[in-house]
Amino acid sequence: MKQTTEPAPPAPRHDPYLALRYPDFRLLLTGQFITAFGTQMISFAIGWELWLRTSSELALGLVGLVQVIPVILLSLPGGHVADHYNRKRLVMITQLLLAVCSFGLALLSYSQGSLALIYLCLFGIGVARAFYSPAASTLLPTTVPQAVCTSAATWNSTGWQLASILGPAFAGLMVALLGSAAELYLIDSVAGLIFVFLVTRIKGRPIALSRSKAATLDSLKEGINFIRNTKVILAAITLDMFAVLFGGAVALLPVYATDILQVGAEGLGIMRAAPAVGALIMALIITRLPPFKHAGKTLLLAVAGFGVATIIFGVSSNFLLSVAMLFALGALDNISVVIRSTLVLTWTPDEMRGRTSAVNSIFIGASNELGGFESGATASILGTIPAVVLGGIGTIIVVLSVAKIWPQMRNLETLDAPEEMQVVI
Repeated sequence: MKQTTEPAPPAPRHDPYLALRYPDFRLLLTGQFITAFGTQMISFAIGWELWLRTSSELALGLVGLVQVIPVILLSLPGGHVADHYNRKRLVMITQLLLAVCSFGLALLSYSQGSLALIYLCLFGIGVARAFYSPAASTLLPTTVPQAVCTSAATWNSTGWQLASILGPAFAGLMVALLGSAAELYLIDSVAGLIFVFLVTRIKGRPIALSRSKAATLDSLKEGINFIRNTKVILAAITLDMFAVLFGGAVALLPVYATDILQVGAEGLGIMRAAPAVGALIMALIITRLPPFKHAGKTLLLAVAGFGVATIIFGVSSNFLLSVAMLFALGALDNISVVIRSTLVLTWTPDEMRGRTSAVNSIFIGASNELGGFESGATASILGTIPAVVLGGIGTIIVVLSVAKIWPQMRNLETLDAPEEMQVVI
């Protein structure tokens, strides 16, 4: 009697819109898009206004420095607070503080107020972000099941990149039409208030707060030790941190727009948007692909490519080539962001999310601002082009170092946590 073989059931179809099917996630994504749109306009406005008023690369670099100091000093306490207190309430309070600081920048812009007060407002923004980032990072896992985290992280990145495209483009158009950046600060202030309202509508699943009664210092040590002992997360964060630190060419875009490429405010808007366009297209591609295979090697190659694109951008005197390299920077950086974000989401237990995110904020958020300061300071000493090229070379050296120090990253296949570390969501 001939045996018949049953045909294998078809593999489940990949759903690129899976995370968007959850109402709470849609609310969070919308709110974060709106506030990211405002943040991108603020970044454009500050860079453009300070460069016109001072013609100083160092003044541009100080924008990053005054924001990163509170991030470094307060992110770990912010993570402790996020793991022990109501996270939604913390998000709303910090967004209100950001709105107040943006309103202050608008008043200073209208009145051509002192640079010291502008930097003071930026310092306040840094304080708010130090407490906002750890709390906000805990909201995403409450809106989707763990199996949907990669899709959610990808769409979260997509929303951020879309805001990064539209924000600078809109800001460049507004400055070109009105000749002033003050209105941009007001829009950002309103964006923060809208986000607060949307957060109040998120129901979310209840998640565990830390039950530890340890003193604040001991609690912070728990978060640091978790990152240090989880080599894959440590390697991913280190890669991102140094890539952004050394590849801070974006901070010098006003110099390229006015002195090197001579394309004005409209050209600056295009250049500011180009990395986000590349990142958005890459994010949309990732949503339609199956989960990463050989995720570790993919991350290493993406960051190395980021360094190469930085070098080419640094030496380019052609506007189209420069925009193309900025596009590539965004596309390659988005691969890194999605892999790192998914690792942090899937490998971290609920009660550690705030402190883990705080360490991540210090590594990544601080490197964004310090990268701007490093680029501005180096450019003021060596010149703009050498500063950018050296940053790209430094990025490639970091990739080689991480690959050697942490073989766990080279050997990482998927983004799923080992069974013994998986959290039930």
